[in-house]
Amino acid sequence: MSSLLELKQVEAYIQQYKILHDISFEVPAGEVTVLLGRNGAGKTTTLRTIMGLNQTSAGSVLFKGEEISGEKTHTIAKKGIGYVPEDQGIFGDLTVGENMRVAMKIEDQETTDRMEWILDLFPDLKKFWQKPGGQLSGGQKQMLAIARAYINENDLLLVDEPSKGLAPIIVEKVMESIEQMKEKTTILLVEQNFMMASKIGDRFHIIDDGQTVHHGQMEDLRSDKALMKKYLGIA
Repeated sequence: MSSLLELKQVEAYIQQYKILHDISFEVPAGEVTVLLGRNGAGKTTTLRTIMGLNQTSAGSVLFKGEEISGEKTHTIAKKGIGYVPEDQGIFGDLTVGENMRVAMKIEDQETTDRMEWILDLFPDLKKFWQKPGGQLSGGQKQMLAIARAYINENDLLLVDEPSKGLAPIIVEKVMESIEQMKEKTTILLVEQNFMMASKIGDRFHIIDDGQTVHHGQMEDLRSDKALMKKYLGIA
């Protein structure tokens, strides 16, 4: 299977601190690839570096075989990468509908079709279409953040900690949405909830102290108790 995204020995700093030391992995098209690791391992920084929000100091980021490290974030987004940040990134003063329209690159029939599909997936967004984003519940804000990233014709979605701080029943809904989205696009997911990650992920890469240290099929990780305990703290 061809790789949609490839990182080769990527290094990156935040201010004077070197966070990524050696990140190398591939994301095959048509799958959910999960980045795993303890808090502070460098997972969020990896996604931000792919999007150009943190600049690489060494290494290479290839999307569809094209070098994108060093590009501006808006340029990377236009190439077909959607991003759901850990803090959701919605506009609290804008309504749900306004948040969706601001996110649209173009408003054509395909975008309208995706809008209808995402509103069927997240009926709360349709219900609260005229409600300011800042007044939504935590779960509804997460749904809106995912919907905003999906509304455009993106080949790849980067999704950072979608279950963070959500009630179990909402986590189930988010899982269901990602499972349905994986039929339509490729997803690179950062997720601390191992139950969720292991259920929807096809393959994994473990990051430890800013380096990729292990990778494989998710079904193999589920049965490797020693690996999970060593790098994820799961007994």
